Amino acid sequence: MDWLQHPPLLWLIAAVALGIAELVVPGVFLVFLAVAAAIMGGLTLLFPDLPLAGQLLGFAGWSAVAVLIGRRWYQDFPVESADPLLNDRVARLVGEVVTVVEPVSDHGGRVRVGDGEWSARGPDAPAGARVRITGATGATLCVEPLPTLPQN
Repeated sequence: MDWLQHPPLLWLIAAVALGIAELVVPGVFLVFLAVAAAIMGGLTLLFPDLPLAGQLLGFAGWSAVAVLIGRRWYQDFPVESADPLLNDRVARLVGEVVTVVEPVSDHGGRVRVGDGEWSARGPDAPAGARVRITGATGATLCVEPLPTLPQN
């Protein structure tokens, strides 16, 4: 186990392992830790007498720096998505026409969305009425009544 005595090699192995883990379970986070581990591998090559506490502190610091740089990068250059509302269920519901289950008022009510029920607020609507979802406040849907057709 002679290789255990070579911290630069261990840090570089950790960097490769973290990089592979990022590829297997993508989440765009482990890549930043892999970069920090690779930097520590290089630093322990330059400073072979760096104690373990210093190495761990350096890894923590470089991890923070890498994550902050990565966050800034993704803010400046966002990744385009074919379905930008994929993980925003409420935004996907805007415009849907749903049925009132419990009368809706400014104080609350419930509507049926698909096979579930959601809390809702909006202008008065009796049970059984059809309303359109216009947005949400927290986990409560904002609804409005459908326009009535003129009677001839």
